[in-house]
Amino acid sequence: MAQMNFALDGIKVLDFSQAVAGPFCTMLLGDMGADVIKVEPRDGDMTRGMMIGEQGFSLAFAAVNRNKRSIVLNLKEPRGQAVARRLAAQADVLVESFRPGVMARFGLDYATLRADNPGLIYASISGFGQTGPYAHRGGFDLVAQAMSGIMSVTGEEGMPPVKCGIPLTDLGAGLMALYGILVALFHRQRTGEGQRVDTSLLEAGIAMSVWEAAQLFAGRGIPKPMGSAHRAVGPYQAVQCSDGYIIIAAANPRIWEKFAALCGHPEWCEDPRFRTPSDRVANRHALTALIEAVTRQHSRAYWLERCEQAGIPAGPILDYSEVFADPHVRERQMIWECEHPDTGAIRTVGNPVKLSGTPARLRLPPPTLGEHTREVLASAGYTAAEIESLLADGVAGP
Repeated sequence: MAQMNFALDGIKVLDFSQAVAGPFCTMLLGDMGADVIKVEPRDGDMTRGMMIGEQGFSLAFAAVNRNKRSIVLNLKEPRGQAVARRLAAQADVLVESFRPGVMARFGLDYATLRADNPGLIYASISGFGQTGPYAHRGGFDLVAQAMSGIMSVTGEEGMPPVKCGIPLTDLGAGLMALYGILVALFHRQRTGEGQRVDTSLLEAGIAMSVWEAAQLFAGRGIPKPMGSAHRAVGPYQAVQCSDGYIIIAAANPRIWEKFAALCGHPEWCEDPRFRTPSDRVANRHALTALIEAVTRQHSRAYWLERCEQAGIPAGPILDYSEVFADPHVRERQMIWECEHPDTGAIRTVGNPVKLSGTPARLRLPPPTLGEHTREVLASAGYTAAEIESLLADGVAGP
């Protein structure tokens, strides 16, 4: 049987989400071939006004909105709601990121849409989920990082709170929604039944806290920040060289023995302070001082080469200009480039999943606001006269 061009050929996604979590989820679906229709208000996704580049185009929007078509709908108007219901009746997946209750006010809640489309997979991404005492609160990554425990273990002990440098719970919630959607699609393939997918920024942050939860559940105390160190193994952290820092990942006894020997101190392995992984974590400050007394004598390049030769996992700490200049990153196609009609060539981060038979590809640049309104309405069965009426009355745009 011939291979499909894309893994998700034929899957239609209706995307009502904004900002990061939902658009990241739907972009990844689009990368794998889904037809993603991004439904935007007249002033567009909120990220269209962020990180404006030299050509006046939002790089923040471009970062998570490739491989989509944009339609503008006024969901506060009954006719706009009717258009959305018609589109949903023809969709396989719907993704929304409003606060709980907003879609119901538009007549676009799961129960209503399911009546016309029992196979619909309806994914809601919110700050705190669709139920519970915090469900009504808005969803913001920084708040979720704080309330999920992430900020309590980030940075150095005794220092002010620090967030993770990337929007971890936003991106994590997008990935959790993607996981739920794909599982639900598989279930629908077997049964014909759609279902609701409900996930949140808070739960994504908690779900990724597996090591920290394990420490707490094992009765080993409340996890604290440890800088770059690992709470279960060591040395697995940044160490200082003569010209900066590198990461050493001596994550098991065999590598630890190799690293101690490389430092010229095999006796460290017999020191009762450092004999087991737990010992090395408990006495990490003393161990780090001994290690850095050695590593500070030479450059990062010296130690990285020596670690490579000895089979010890290690790496430089790169800034993002160095990341995207790295030959391995380029070989792995983690930069995607496309031509945008308004700005010319733009770059986005590539897809990290490599499929041998149906690979992800960049088909469409990030859309201009309402770029595909007429096209999408026509494919939904609206006549040319009906489309012009919707546009003229401000129900659809541009």
